[in-house]
Amino acid sequence: MAPGTKKEFSAGGVVIENGRTLLIRMRTLAGRLVWTFPKGHLEPGETAEAAALREVLEETGCACRITGALMTAHYGFTRAGGHVDKEVSWYLMERSGGDREPSTPDEIFGIKWCGGAETAASLTYPSDLELFELIKSRLV
Repeated sequence: MAPGTKKEFSAGGVVIENGRTLLIRMRTLAGRLVWTFPKGHLEPGETAEAAALREVLEETGCACRITGALMTAHYGFTRAGGHVDKEVSWYLMERSGGDREPSTPDEIFGIKWCGGAETAASLTYPSDLELFELIKSRLV
């Protein structure tokens, strides 16, 4: 890791129900709205699995259970003039309850369930497109 690089760890979930996957609409660091899978930072002492479940619940209102590990994504970006080296652990999930109302409405600008074609057309991040390739056979 280069000097001045900050390492960050996040975790997220790909929720599938009835052949559809759950996407959230959020704002990028540049201020653009994008559709993506729910994810967020690990809290101190939190496991990746616990963080993924918590973030999905906070961002979508859906309580879920993990049904398997999907992949770990690695990428870098610049924030506030410094480089960030990011690692995201992704899990396959199914909904087990919840009211589908995000507890972070200031961060989430939409939620939708999508079949395969709509999911593929909605995603922009390279790691999200990698996740889509792993799950597309499960979608309608």
